[in-house]
Amino acid sequence: MIEECLAVEFRVQNDDCPLAEATRAIDVDVDAQPPQHRSDGYDLLQFVTPQRDELTHVLEADDRISYLHVSRTDGRYQYRCLSKAPCVVQELIDGGLIVETLRYRNGEATIFGAVVGRDVLKGVMAAAGDAVGVKLERVYPLQTETRESASPRWDLTPAQEACMRTALEMGYFAIPRETTSEAVAAELGISKSAFLERLRRGEQALLRQIFS
Repeated sequence: MIEECLAVEFRVQNDDCPLAEATRAIDVDVDAQPPQHRSDGYDLLQFVTPQRDELTHVLEADDRISYLHVSRTDGRYQYRCLSKAPCVVQELIDGGLIVETLRYRNGEATIFGAVVGRDVLKGVMAAAGDAVGVKLERVYPLQTETRESASPRWDLTPAQEACMRTALEMGYFAIPRETTSEAVAAELGISKSAFLERLRRGEQALLRQIFS
């Protein structure tokens, strides 16, 4: 049994896949599931966005997208479609990356995931080196004994849960506040703006469920 598991974060720039190009054209965040590659060469895409009809129009005009289906759920749009264009993230998955969250914004993709052991990480890094615009942002070991995750129960992403847990443990929510947003962001290894965005999205998700 391999005891070492590593959490990783990748950023993908200059990707020409449909979701990257769509978020380049429209100011919208796309939370996607890992693409499912089919034997006929198509990728099955599933993703969620705030309600933005402009995105639907952009995707409908993209001749690489087919069988586009949109449904409304809790004030958001749920998309399903087939794509002829290969996604860069698929190369990382083929290298051994287990994708946990995938977000497109401003034409870039942020990928959070895990790899089982450093040998697998080498394979993922080799795949990243062959892809255009892929950068490893951070890597850190996952503990073998972990706390129960709140993500599935409260519909949080792992990144949002990490921000909220770390902020709570460092006293960010204490009165008076015992730390700063800059300090929590540094502890997480992300920018202040990224920390605040994930924190607000996590708070919004919790409050929506509490008061629904």
